Amino acid sequence: MRLQFRSLVRHYNCDLCFTPMIMADSFVKSVKARDNDFTTNEGDKPLIVQFAANNVEDFVSAAEIVSPYCDGVDLNCGCPQRWAMKEGYGSALLQKPELIRDLVLQLRNQIPKPFSVSVKIRLLNELRKTVELCRAVEACGATFVTVHGRTPLQRTEPVNIAAFKEIRDSVSLPLIANGDVKTLQDAERLQRVTGYNGVMSARGILQNPALFAGHNKTPVSCVEKWLDLSLTSGLNFVCFHHHLVFMVEKIMNKANRRVFNNLNSTASVVQYLADYFNIEVPAEFTSSTSTPDIFSSTVSNVVTTTNGKINDKSIEDYLEDSCDLYASHQIEK
Repeated sequence: MRLQFRSLVRHYNCDLCFTPMIMADSFVKSVKARDNDFTTNEGDKPLIVQFAANNVEDFVSAAEIVSPYCDGVDLNCGCPQRWAMKEGYGSALLQKPELIRDLVLQLRNQIPKPFSVSVKIRLLNELRKTVELCRAVEACGATFVTVHGRTPLQRTEPVNIAAFKEIRDSVSLPLIANGDVKTLQDAERLQRVTGYNGVMSARGILQNPALFAGHNKTPVSCVEKWLDLSLTSGLNFVCFHHHLVFMVEKIMNKANRRVFNNLNSTASVVQYLADYFNIEVPAEFTSSTSTPDIFSSTVSNVVTTTNGKINDKSIEDYLEDSCDLYASHQIEK
């Protein structure tokens, strides 16, 4: 997650934030990539920088660059996107456990504790191999492992609770459980049944940044906070609007979401939110021209925007292969 969104979720009881998945090779080679992919500030702690890497040199070099500015780095071995797997990143690494072991070991030898070195994985088809992998990275000095309870090819199937438990019984290092966490109750339930040290949310917290504070849908105050963080920091429109599209999914009716999703300027987005939620925003950020009408919840779902395009893609479609957003919460026992 980007700095502004990390700042937002930290207001709502998120204990640990991860950056988006950063390509280690580009990060090492390009100043422009570093400037685009990684920003932080004094309040952005604790922070884990998440890398996609398929060789030791890139992973270690990238970690050394960010180590003064974060609390640890994470090797992404869980991303199921086709492009990542084709290039040997993300879940593709699960087929190369020796490489994962070497990546963790070499980085741990280069940067000692308390700097965190962690790994995020998905389940292998054979649970035995998943357990062996977790034991191997533990022996190499990994600080913790995050386990997503599905295989790389699974998407909407329930997470595998039995696999979670088997891994927990097989290693001693801290574990974070990931998968199907859409409410605080989900997080508490997953922690209770797995015995893991923490719970991670990706899809759920993107749709509801206040998830870990016990809100079952995004509160309007959270939308207001996002406006403040984004507008005062100069966040680009695409990222600003992208997050809002997900945040309002459960708190704005479908007809208005179709209009909102197709707005194409910061001023029109801010004005639409101000009108819909009856919130106050600084005048310099609102539109001086008329914005699309607000529709009641009974209005037909067939809505045409000014450019004639309707984005009818669901939130789940957008998030199907997301690798970019992780936030973790430690459940009090």
